[in-house]
Amino acid sequence: MSGEIEPNPSLNNNSSNTVKNGPIPAKPCTRQASGYPYGLVQPLLTDQYQVTMAYAYWKSDRWRANAVFDFFFHKNTFDGEFTIFAGLSECLKFLQNFQFSDSDIEYLKSTLPASTEEGFFEYLRSLDCSQMEVYAIPEGSVVFPRIPLIRLEGPLPMLQLVETPILTLINYASLVTTNAARFRLAAGRDKVLLEFGLRRAQGPDGGLSASRYCYMGGFNGTSNVLAGKLFGIPITGTHAHSFVMSFGGLEDLKVRMLQPADSSKPPVDFVEICLRCREKICRVINVLQEQTNEGELAAFIAYASSFPTGFLALLDTYEVLKSGVANFCAVSLALNELGFRAKGVRIDSGDLAYLSLYVRQIFKKVADEFSIPWFEKLMIVASNDINEETLLSLNQQGHGIDAYGIGTHLVTCQRQPNLGGVCKLVQINGVSRIKLSQDVSKVTIPGRKVVYRLFNSDGHALIDLMQQSEEEPPKPLERVLCRHPFEESKRAYVKAGRVELLHKLFMKNGEICQTLPTLEEAKKRVQESLESLRHDHKRALNPTPYKVSVSNALYHFLHDLWLANAPIGELS
Repeated sequence: MSGEIEPNPSLNNNSSNTVKNGPIPAKPCTRQASGYPYGLVQPLLTDQYQVTMAYAYWKSDRWRANAVFDFFFHKNTFDGEFTIFAGLSECLKFLQNFQFSDSDIEYLKSTLPASTEEGFFEYLRSLDCSQMEVYAIPEGSVVFPRIPLIRLEGPLPMLQLVETPILTLINYASLVTTNAARFRLAAGRDKVLLEFGLRRAQGPDGGLSASRYCYMGGFNGTSNVLAGKLFGIPITGTHAHSFVMSFGGLEDLKVRMLQPADSSKPPVDFVEICLRCREKICRVINVLQEQTNEGELAAFIAYASSFPTGFLALLDTYEVLKSGVANFCAVSLALNELGFRAKGVRIDSGDLAYLSLYVRQIFKKVADEFSIPWFEKLMIVASNDINEETLLSLNQQGHGIDAYGIGTHLVTCQRQPNLGGVCKLVQINGVSRIKLSQDVSKVTIPGRKVVYRLFNSDGHALIDLMQQSEEEPPKPLERVLCRHPFEESKRAYVKAGRVELLHKLFMKNGEICQTLPTLEEAKKRVQESLESLRHDHKRALNPTPYKVSVSNALYHFLHDLWLANAPIGELS
């Protein structure tokens, strides 16, 4: 992979990226332009057996053999009935720049047996992807089990060497994008979703990947500053409990003056205004002033003084209802007197549904009492180990939450640790190959295939149909027999309102031949692709399975090849 990261054009328009004297200037980044900017994805990021197989192919004069490999998965993620395909752009960048370096070759020489012939290392030096073709489903698309996400065609050893890196690039990317999409469905379209997972991610590379693919899956922003710089994702964040705890009282405030929004007016004693406003607020919301924590008030004053146009406070360091919300409202009311609007609050513990509704009531009471209509609409952000079930439960209970900060369950995908994507040889030198298993779901579908998605008259995806590449494509309004790959009695005629060929040629002669989507374009495709599914395929509880089928010709070819390769048992 090579190239430079473009400066983030959104920095100059993002208030979260401003400092005292103006916007942070965007600086060009010389790291590599991908989700893996530390050069980790390179030819040696593979399994040892890929290298030993490549040598055996070369030694056996099989290096000229032309192969077809399918990349697919066996089962949808998170007990659902859809998966989002992600990671394709990274795969293509990796393939486009595939080349063993001199140090790679020297390392391989030190690890392979001394009997390994020198000619093999010269062969590795010459390898690139110029003889490879890559067909794939566009990134951000909804995909289903058994359907090839990527089809590679090219020299057998070359395809073997890139198998592991490609699986590395698409397995986690697709898993976390799907997880993010499910969180979006659970939260609803109108809620703000913020990814807070960097500190919980599997290393820095996992953290960067999570930020990128959570955004693609439907999140609005990230706390990951480097991801914001590299990928243009909006960054967000306010303060932690430690900031509040660092203040013991008002005596810790060394700067008391604040310039009003109207710069023609002189600075005023902001602390004095906040104390006066606290008296009013405590009376209105029926909170004892002596119960409010003065260190917390000092922290809020300090933060509001630093960010008068972006004041969002964490309420639960001590006690939300007896201290946090009163101190926040006091400081926000003081800001209002100086011409500023606070942004809102974050709640990081406790009964999120109850607390958010109670806080919302307080905001409404303050708005009515002081004739500040916007106060009622202040943002309430919830965090605290939120998962998909939490979101669904909150919706059932009713709540006043506008946004969620989500980390651990999102980026680590605790409900399912991996996608389980695999790569299988399906054709060699024009001859189809099949892998058999006592577990029928792991029997591969042989040969070079093309895949069509058939839509009903309402525009919803109805069924995916795999065919042999030489078959005529299905036509709209034409009766097509679609068969379950392994169960003879499961079959149906389908009349499609629209037919879409899923795979596109993305790489030929070592060059990418499609315009790769921007992150925003891939994110848009995720939403559009999800909208093409019926609601019952997307629901969290007992979703309807989406049908994946084969043509009648492929069905018979599959089973004939199965019988031809399966040994016949003998009883005595």
